[in-house]
Amino acid sequence: MKQNEECALKIAEFLLQIKAIKLQPNKPFTWASGWKSPIYCDNRVTLSYPKVRTFIRQEFVKAILEKFGKPDVIAGVATGGIAQGALVAQELGLPFVYIRSEAKKHGLTNLIEGVVEKGQSVVVIEDLISTGGSSLKAVEALREAGCEVKGMAAIFTYGFKTATDNFKASKCKLITLSNYELLIKQALQSNYITDKDLKSVQQWRENPAEWMK
Repeated sequence: MKQNEECALKIAEFLLQIKAIKLQPNKPFTWASGWKSPIYCDNRVTLSYPKVRTFIRQEFVKAILEKFGKPDVIAGVATGGIAQGALVAQELGLPFVYIRSEAKKHGLTNLIEGVVEKGQSVVVIEDLISTGGSSLKAVEALREAGCEVKGMAAIFTYGFKTATDNFKASKCKLITLSNYELLIKQALQSNYITDKDLKSVQQWRENPAEWMK
């Protein structure tokens, strides 16, 4: 097994242990979009566990240096990517900014909070990738400010085809510390789900909008 896969499985195990990710194929969650889902992910929970938080920060730093090289600035996407991004920026000794989901309606009406300069290279940090829509708005805001976005790093992705297509269309490279396939592999190994559940959670990922209809 490659070292990257080992780390990804370890992160998946952490996320399951601390219930940052919950798997309930027989008692599905309802997302804001209305989709029924066997999985719910809230990676902000990782911040409450120093051991997990530290491991994720270290893996982010390793992955960024390996895949993108050291940028000029680290940017977090509001809200889940703010704390994660600040931890990474601190570790790398770099400036940090964050990007709001929409511009402030008062004061300076900023979309980017913090200081970026034209021509600076930026790596964007997210906690979770679903369709990639809101994450890529942050990339666009940085590009409009004249920054060179080297790519995005996230803790976890569901691996939807929509997200892959969106990142490709935006010409933005995405790296993630763990993903849905490895999470399900780890969940099976650690008995968070059974073999019987496996087919159901795989079908959901293939067509989440129609799952359980």
